[in-house]
Amino acid sequence: MANIQSAIKRNKQNEKRRLRNRVFRGQARTSVKKARVAIASAEKEEAKIKVMDAVKALDKAASKGIIHKNNAARRKSRLMKQLVALEK
Repeated sequence: MANIQSAIKRNKQNEKRRLRNRVFRGQARTSVKKARVAIASAEKEEAKIKVMDAVKALDKAASKGIIHKNNAARRKSRLMKQLVALEK
């Protein structure tokens, strides 16, 4: 445990941020997983809706700095690629 006041404060801030970031990271992961399941089920309309939800969640996490913008872009690109392959 930290003894210095600034270190104690920093630990409190880090914990607060970790809990806040966890929500958005979890939402992004869940929506990506749901999108992949929808794509695997070959239900085109449902898959499209789920992919758009996943894109929104990834963009939100990236805008808040929780994941890197390139990470979000890469994951969105892979989802879109799978969606297009499904529609062919």
